[in-house]
Amino acid sequence: MNTEEGKFVISRTFNAPRELVFKVWTESEHLMHWWGPTGMSLEVKKLDLRPGGMFHYSMRSPDGHEMWGKFVYQEIVAPEKIVFINSFSDAEGHTIRPPFSSEFPLEVMNIATFAEHEGQTTLTLRGGPHHATAEEHEFYKGMFESMQQGFGGTFDQLDAYLAKI
Repeated sequence: MNTEEGKFVISRTFNAPRELVFKVWTESEHLMHWWGPTGMSLEVKKLDLRPGGMFHYSMRSPDGHEMWGKFVYQEIVAPEKIVFINSFSDAEGHTIRPPFSSEFPLEVMNIATFAEHEGQTTLTLRGGPHHATAEEHEFYKGMFESMQQGFGGTFDQLDAYLAKI
């Protein structure tokens, strides 16, 4: 993990071609197998992969706790880049504050890039608060270690999923 001007940055190299890694990031039948925190199950309500389109999903913990989230796609350059605004949402897709903090930014702008070298793909995810207050920016920076653990677990699941398909 590193940071770029208050942005969270995480990279991982996967033993899979770029087209496949991009595909599992952009198709609901794949996302449901790996996206989200370890131990959570994912249900895709909607996936409309185009600028202005939305990936709307729910995550359920083993004890039944449910959270909703969404990506609103800004730019898609297959198979090299996806730009999206990520936020927590309600079941109807309206943006809401996350259940864990009123100080976390409502929206996070993310850029996922996919670079292939000798059959392997390095995925880099960069994220930073979007239309956020100074307090939300500071809170976000304080979450980097937790986000490193969370995305690390998610990328572990992606790695295991890629090895199976």
